[in-house]
Amino acid sequence: MILNGVAIDDTYAEAFGMKATRILITADSMTWARHAATAAFGFATSVIACGCEAGIERELATEETPDGRPGVAGLLFAVSTKELAKQLERRVGQCVLTCPGTAVFAGSDGEERLPLGKNLRYFGDGWQMSKVLAGRRYWRIPVMDGEFLAEESSGLLRAIGGGNFLVLARSRGQALAACEAAVAAVARVPGAITPFPGGVVRSGSKVGSRYKTLPASTNDAFCPTLRGVSNSELGPEVEAVLEIVIDALDDASMKAAMLAGLHAVCAVGAAGGIVRLSAGNYGGKLGQFHYRLRELLA
Repeated sequence: MILNGVAIDDTYAEAFGMKATRILITADSMTWARHAATAAFGFATSVIACGCEAGIERELATEETPDGRPGVAGLLFAVSTKELAKQLERRVGQCVLTCPGTAVFAGSDGEERLPLGKNLRYFGDGWQMSKVLAGRRYWRIPVMDGEFLAEESSGLLRAIGGGNFLVLARSRGQALAACEAAVAAVARVPGAITPFPGGVVRSGSKVGSRYKTLPASTNDAFCPTLRGVSNSELGPEVEAVLEIVIDALDDASMKAAMLAGLHAVCAVGAAGGIVRLSAGNYGGKLGQFHYRLRELLA
């Protein structure tokens, strides 16, 4: 299969089930809402070492937020409910509660709930107050610039992590340009994020390592500098490989995000230095969700 001169490998991205929640951060200006969100969703590229994967989903206009102020919607993903609850409390407590003028609200509903303001209220040292509006409880926590308003809890969602594709190009600059276009396309899909820095990954991994302490190591088959000494997947024309990793709230969102990203890379095409599109999988041993590139693009 070839699209705009780009060869599409007959392979699939292997994704897996995760737990997720969406929160809404508002502030007096979009600048400060983004400051809080950038901090709260930072260091959240991979559950392997960060505890969760997170990112900004989109900016919110004043008519879209509970308090009528500018805001940011963000998504957090983790492998367990316990870990997600821990990461949510820490990140909101350290990065949103501390940020001038902010408030935080649930951005998702569900029968199962995660503490949002429920535990952070104790920072008020007994001066905190609550109010129930339309069946939802909010906590008012006194702080030095007024008060921090936090909804009591946020809904727990069943989600999908680890959607991905690999961009093989003639140069690093061309690979990066195509990936930037892909990240921008994915950002327009509701319910999906690309959690790595700028949405792009250079350190693709494989399961296992020569070193017993490491569960994963560099994907040598796709490293250009190892082409002559490893079991390489790269032809002589490929000088750089970059990866897009996607987390999404459901199967439909994942498919839409992957398709948007793949189309964006194919639009750059062979004229832009793109040689192939591939994907990472583990032979079906890791996740139950398989996204076949050719089926998505058919």
